[in-house]
Order: sequence, then C-alpha cells, then structure tokens
Amino acid sequence: MDISSALTAFNALSQETRLGIFRLLVEHGREGAAAGVLSNTLGIPHNTLSFHLSHLNQAGLVSSQRDGRRIIYKANLDAVQSLAGFLMDNCCSRESSPSACKPRKKKK
Repeated sequence: MDISSALTAFNALSQETRLGIFRLLVEHGREGAAAGVLSNTLGIPHNTLSFHLSHLNQAGLVSSQRDGRRIIYKANLDAVQSLAGFLMDNCCSRESSPSACKPRKKKK
C-alpha cells in the first residue's frame, strides 16, 4: 500500500458514521449485510448511508454485490490488512525504536 492509498483509507475511516458502518460490516463477516440492515441497525437514513458507503467504496474498504433486489455490502478485510501492514512497515520498523509497536501489557 502506498501513502496516498493509506491517506484515503484513513480519511474514510476518520468520520464517525463511516467508522460505525465499517465496524458493523466487519462484524457481519464474509456474508456482509444489506443496506437495509445497516440502515436499521445504525439508525441512519438510506440516503445518508449511501453517501457514506460511497466514500468507503472509493477508499477500497467496502465492496458491494447485487443479490436480487438487494445490494450486499462487505468490508474489504484485505484492504484493512494492507493498511495495518503499511503502519507496521512504515511506522514501526525503524531501527532506533524497534519496540515502538510491541503490544503493551494492560494494567490490572
């Protein structure tokens, strides 16, 4: 993933509604969810949902597939893995701070 693609993805996910949509699609897994399910679950009007899904689609984070009269939306998990890989490769691989991205122990 290049920096331009990463910025586009981060921009798409930096908005609360879009992040909520994306998280819900991740929860639905590989089966995805119809627009009506997303709209009802999140309490988002259909036109607002469509606007945000378009942004996520343009960022490569969501795909859609027609199923009869419905459109099923799915999170593009490969894109998310590429984005996480971009962060790890480009932000955490510096020799001066190899421990910067190691998981921290949780406080009890």
